[in-house]
Amino acid sequence: MMKSVRPRKAPASEAPAQPNPTAASIKRMERAGVLEAVRACDSKKGADVTVLELEKGSSAFTDYFVICSGSNPRQMQAIADEVEQRLAKSGARPQSMEGYNQADWILIDYIDFVVHIFSESTRRFYDLERLWKSARRFDAAEMRAAVDRQPGRRAKAGSTTRRAVRKPPAPARKKK
Repeated sequence: MMKSVRPRKAPASEAPAQPNPTAASIKRMERAGVLEAVRACDSKKGADVTVLELEKGSSAFTDYFVICSGSNPRQMQAIADEVEQRLAKSGARPQSMEGYNQADWILIDYIDFVVHIFSESTRRFYDLERLWKSARRFDAAEMRAAVDRQPGRRAKAGSTTRRAVRKPPAPARKKK
């Protein structure tokens, strides 16, 4: 019997780690509005928020996918509303929104990036991360850390970094 000459596929745990986002890629994401969409998903407790940076040479119709999951239809609609409201403040309007009423897979198209809000079962079924496996993948935690590392950035209220607060000197006591 002949053995297969095809190399064994590495398990997911041995898959090579994706590089951390660079300062240039963070700036591009911020300019496009991707970071604000990620913040909106985080603020409404979206689960497993992920950004896929699609390759320029691929036949991709957009630059980024923002993917998150919601536990129920109402939460998914709240996430979609929050994304739309936050980006409207910066003047970005979605080109289209699909699936809002069914709330199984809500897609919000901003041309430069697309926000996908999935129910947990639908996300497992379609598995966009596997489908677009050539894309660079960033988790929300990696992106927050990269934004905090950028020079000239202030830490936002509620962030994990603490600054020392200098207390004023105590007033001198009067001698008796």
